[in-house]
Amino acid sequence: MAETKTTPTEKVARIATDATAAGAEQAKKIVQDSTVQAKKFFEDGASKARAAIEDGVAKATKSSEDLMKAAQDAAEFGRGNVEALTKATQTYMAGVQDLSKQTLALVQGLAEHAMEGAKALAAVKSLKEAADVQSAFAKAGFEKAMSETAKLQEATLKLVETAAAPITARATAAMEKVTKPLAA
Repeated sequence: MAETKTTPTEKVARIATDATAAGAEQAKKIVQDSTVQAKKFFEDGASKARAAIEDGVAKATKSSEDLMKAAQDAAEFGRGNVEALTKATQTYMAGVQDLSKQTLALVQGLAEHAMEGAKALAAVKSLKEAADVQSAFAKAGFEKAMSETAKLQEATLKLVETAAAPITARATAAMEKVTKPLAA
């Protein structure tokens, strides 16, 4: 084989071609590596974003559930308050009706007593007898009024206690509900 002589231009061309091929190969490797790194970066980013979104959704769901539970508890407690107020009002109104009946009976009894006194006064024969009859009926009327008034006061006090009981129970429940989280 005959050796061919290469000219300096051909040598430079061959070196340039080899350098270009090597540069192209290196550039291709850099592009491939960059593509792999970019793909991994985006996959990791998407995975982290998905995890962050799932965590956010889970926390939002938990917060929503807690808020709904608190709203339901508040509504239930409010319903209990309305029921207690209704019961207290019904008890009070029934008690007032009973007290009114007792008062009316007292007034009727005192009116009957006064009529008896008037009849007794009409039948008297002397001024002294009239004074004695008047004094006896006044004393009896005063004692009857005092006795019946004491009974009405007792009944009124009992009515107030009975009517206030449901509201007192709700206030106690409210205090327990408020102080329970503080104690925990």
